[in-house]
Amino acid sequence: MNGEKPNPARAGGREWLGLGVLALPTLLLSLDMSVLYLALPHLAADLRPSGSQLLWIMDVYGFMIAGFLITMGTLGDRIGRRRLLMIGAAVFGLASVAAAFSPNAGALIATRALMGVAGATLMPSTLALISNMFHDPRQRAVAISLWSSCFMGGTAIGPVVGGLLLEWFWWGSVFLLGVPVMVLLLVCAPLLLPEHRAPDPGRLDLVSVALSLAAILPIVYGLKAVAEGGPVLVPLAVIAFGLVMGAVFARRQLRLPDPLLDLGLFRQRSFGVALGVMMAGAVTMGGTFLLISQYLQMVAGHSSLAAGMWQVPPALAMIAATMAAAPLAARVGRATVIGGGMLVTAVGFALLFLVPVEGGTPLVVTGLLLTSVGLGPGAALVTDIVVGSAPRERAGAAASMSETSGEFGVAMGVALLGSLASAVYRADVTVPEGVSGEAGQTLPAAVAVAEELPAALAGSLLGSAREAFTSGVNLVGVIGCVAMVVFGVVALVLLRSAPSDAAEAAERTGEGPAGRPGEEPAERNPSGTDESADTGGSVRVSGTESRT
Repeated sequence: MNGEKPNPARAGGREWLGLGVLALPTLLLSLDMSVLYLALPHLAADLRPSGSQLLWIMDVYGFMIAGFLITMGTLGDRIGRRRLLMIGAAVFGLASVAAAFSPNAGALIATRALMGVAGATLMPSTLALISNMFHDPRQRAVAISLWSSCFMGGTAIGPVVGGLLLEWFWWGSVFLLGVPVMVLLLVCAPLLLPEHRAPDPGRLDLVSVALSLAAILPIVYGLKAVAEGGPVLVPLAVIAFGLVMGAVFARRQLRLPDPLLDLGLFRQRSFGVALGVMMAGAVTMGGTFLLISQYLQMVAGHSSLAAGMWQVPPALAMIAATMAAAPLAARVGRATVIGGGMLVTAVGFALLFLVPVEGGTPLVVTGLLLTSVGLGPGAALVTDIVVGSAPRERAGAAASMSETSGEFGVAMGVALLGSLASAVYRADVTVPEGVSGEAGQTLPAAVAVAEELPAALAGSLLGSAREAFTSGVNLVGVIGCVAMVVFGVVALVLLRSAPSDAAEAAERTGEGPAGRPGEEPAERNPSGTDESADTGGSVRVSGTESRT
């Protein structure tokens, strides 16, 4: 080597085709959530879920993804990323078919939970394989940007595809979208993707897995129950149990030689701040998308297709803003882009506070456009800060925590803001005498009940229900505005110390292809299996890995 550091190997045509394969599950995961928002009124009319069941249908998927992301990152180290990706794709496809033909709300919740567990195998596997396939820093940055844009692309095309399906087929058809995508992935993955596993991954601590779920799920359930029935004893006790389990989980992670979650990363101030900013944005947007989809259909009176089309411009604007994040940050700094973007998002939420019952579509779409443009660049830049603020040997742990924060935030937004809007609805709606009390639980239930009533009675019920639901949207607008102002100021002040893009680029150009100073390139064996350590999605840190 004569003291010279090797140039990173550049990716060729096979790697870029492989990136297209990895984009498929990413696109599907975001598409799946956006089409479900549109399908909500249809499945509510058919399955008649309770208010609590309706929220569980929406958010159990995201909570299962968040709960199992880090676990699946460790499992991928042990059995191979490509293998885990294919197993998850097969399970996701089968669970999608089961969800499409669910006979009742309980069955749909169970199948959505299974889809969430399978989805948790897809996200860390795709990011880890991208890191393994693209060693050149510039190519890797482009690949990850394209991968991220595919996630937002699913948000853009989901409403259109979902609206078309709901115009012609039953609500279960939206779940069948995942089947051909996963079949294509299973066919192409062995041909275009290398296998990738760590030589010394450590053991998977099943106790930590159980503790993490015992902490997350009770807290979420308790918060939902409090929002639905008030701060009574049982929900508060459930929340307390979840907090205790969370403390036990954290204590165990600090003692394990191979922790499931490396809490030492929070010693970096920018790491914790960036994760907090990411979760705040995800919480507000997760709950907002749910409410806006219902508003456009059941308050403004648009068809599923029209409601989907109204949501396309904000999604496209978010993609464009995300692609502009890096050059904009190079000019004014990442803290300015992230914090300033959150202040723009606050203006969008302020518009939601002003949304009326009649003629509110332009205001809703404008508010959604501003929130999307404001948060899009930050979503990409915050991920860079989270990974860049951690030591290189712990980049995998940081990446997994970044994904977990985003997924958990979206699901928490559906639970918290959705529950809060539901509480406002139940407090404000007036159900005419003689009408089923089911109409007083949720707006979809009121719409379904109204279809069976005489015109005058149905009009009275729907008028009150729409006013009550709009009040919930207005309240969420206030909460979102305040949260974005607070976290925007926090980002502007505390993220200025985060490493710059230029500093990171300079550091990376002095590294070997595997991302560590002075390392030799990892050799690939004839079967296409790369035994190098994972730096894209693993949660395990090993300082004793060896390479050929």
